[in-house]
Amino acid sequence: MNRGISLMADEIFENPRLADIYDSFDPDRSDLDAYESMVNEFGANSVLDIGCGTGTFACRLAARGIEVIGLEPAEASLKVAKTKHWSDRVRWIHGNALELPPLKVDLVTMTANVAQVFLTEEEWKETLLAIRDVLRPGGRLVFETRKPESQAWQKWDRENTYQRVDVFNCGVVEGWVDVTDVQDSLVFFRWTYVFENDGAIITSDSTLRFRSLKEITKSLREVGLSVEDVREAPDRPGREYVFIARRQTDVY
Repeated sequence: MNRGISLMADEIFENPRLADIYDSFDPDRSDLDAYESMVNEFGANSVLDIGCGTGTFACRLAARGIEVIGLEPAEASLKVAKTKHWSDRVRWIHGNALELPPLKVDLVTMTANVAQVFLTEEEWKETLLAIRDVLRPGGRLVFETRKPESQAWQKWDRENTYQRVDVFNCGVVEGWVDVTDVQDSLVFFRWTYVFENDGAIITSDSTLRFRSLKEITKSLREVGLSVEDVREAPDRPGREYVFIARRQTDVY
């Protein structure tokens, strides 16, 4: 899940066996409804989806005729994305925000946990600067981030996250997550998957940075992105911030 300045992605996204089962373990993507609504609200005709993963959101937008660019450092996830309906209408880019070719879009999105994978201040600032540069004047960045005070990680254990899923063309797979460490604003955790057809056990270690409302607001303003609104995530009321930041016409 660490999709920062490095091209290295976590095993859950980069390992082909895990990328192939990712959607089966997260089939309810109603969290994307709010993002799709904001595309309408802001009249965006072009969207850059950073950390697009297996491409669910990008393909949803492409089906509506939106110009979509899906950016993802994990090649295995992109391979899955390219098999989906409407994927031929998405421009897929393997890489991170610092390696984007010249382009301009109306809206940049970072759904799910993407905004929290940038662990250092340098990673976060460099990414925000890259985003600002691809936004047209008046264009917007929309992303969500979990509220540190809700301490969501307290329920990241086998008891609360265990799933046993029968995956098409794969067989039954067991999966769960466990927190391995918490250091200040950093939460470290490990995904474990057991493939019943051959007994394979594959793990993936991830880390998220939990930033405060004040920290995020300050970081956006420092790169010339004004905070237009901070909303609740409809699927996680009281547990997440949804930031809407707009590119200022004059930036430093």
